Amino acid sequence: MLLPFFTALREAKVPVSTKEWLHLMEAMDKDVAGGRVEDFYHLSRAVLVKDEKHYDRFDQVFGKVFKGVESVGIGDDLTTDIPEDWLKLLTDKYLTDEEKAEIEALGGFDKLMETLKQRLEEQKERHEGGSKWIGTGGTSPFGHGGYNPEGVRIGGPGKQGRAVKVWEKREYRNLDDTVELGTRNIKVALRRLRRFARQGAPDELDIDGTIDGTARQGWLDIQMRPERRNTIKVLLFLDVGGSMDGHIKLVEELFSAARTEFKNLEFFYFHNCLYEGVWKDNRRRHSEQTPTWEVLNKYPGDWRAIFVGDATMSPYEVTMPGGSVEHWNEEAGAVWLRRARQQWDKSVWLNPVAEKYWSYTASVKLIDEVMDQRMFPLTLDGLDRAMRALTR
Repeated sequence: MLLPFFTALREAKVPVSTKEWLHLMEAMDKDVAGGRVEDFYHLSRAVLVKDEKHYDRFDQVFGKVFKGVESVGIGDDLTTDIPEDWLKLLTDKYLTDEEKAEIEALGGFDKLMETLKQRLEEQKERHEGGSKWIGTGGTSPFGHGGYNPEGVRIGGPGKQGRAVKVWEKREYRNLDDTVELGTRNIKVALRRLRRFARQGAPDELDIDGTIDGTARQGWLDIQMRPERRNTIKVLLFLDVGGSMDGHIKLVEELFSAARTEFKNLEFFYFHNCLYEGVWKDNRRRHSEQTPTWEVLNKYPGDWRAIFVGDATMSPYEVTMPGGSVEHWNEEAGAVWLRRARQQWDKSVWLNPVAEKYWSYTASVKLIDEVMDQRMFPLTLDGLDRAMRALTR
């Protein structure tokens, strides 16, 4: 059963290497996962999956390969539906010495499985309680709703909470790298852009330093240190209005996630393309603007700049003076974008429109060229690539 699992993962494009698979086999050999299918699920996911974006595919493969492991229907072939080697491991993990002796008295684990098959054939009516027949409650090794440490649950929803199907919940389905981003996985993707250092006032207890100092001095020597913080500094430029209205929810989620992940974050708004002015408050966009020159001079080149917009506009808004639909711009938008690229070499453009539609809009191609092909779609894969570009 395990070899088809490895093959199925590779076919589903979950990048599992032979080395990782051997690590899993070594962990199984040392009984790291015990005998429960749930434990094996968590162990195999931890060892084999290197990126959270593959969790959903892993869950789908696991559910398909190990389908039927949780329960066995009347008349099912036990040798195919239950991995007997896993059930054997339960003997060592959960049974007392007395219970093990009873199993051995029956003829061992193989005899137990054979007895189950016989009882499936012999029993003709429902049974409840007791310790022999297949039924509900009781302590028989076979049935539903009761408890036996070596038990096989047959039918019903389960009562002890020991049956496991966590992989069928597919809690990570929206982490697939082909889907557009949601609130929870935007944060996951942004975390790739991190560089930690200890800066500021020493307001955090240094446990290792305190232990070392106390041991050296002979008395309690409390050591403090600055908190470890993400030192990456981010400038976020957000396109608002017009065709961006349809992407408000997604951009709001991105903005919220960015403010959570980056302590050093500054943001500005613009419309369609970057021009000579940006603003902080959309209600006063025409009366309280910040000159773009001021932003370029204030934030040095070690800041990362992220532009967010659909880049959908008239080509003239990018290439021509006076092309803006809101005011007369003396210099073309492309000129200002190039200045931004020169100032912040680590900069990207995030586009909420699906990448397959970009070729239909001339302005998207123009801005992508100005950004030196550093435009990425607002999907998990696109944001992941953008964060990688910002770390180089």
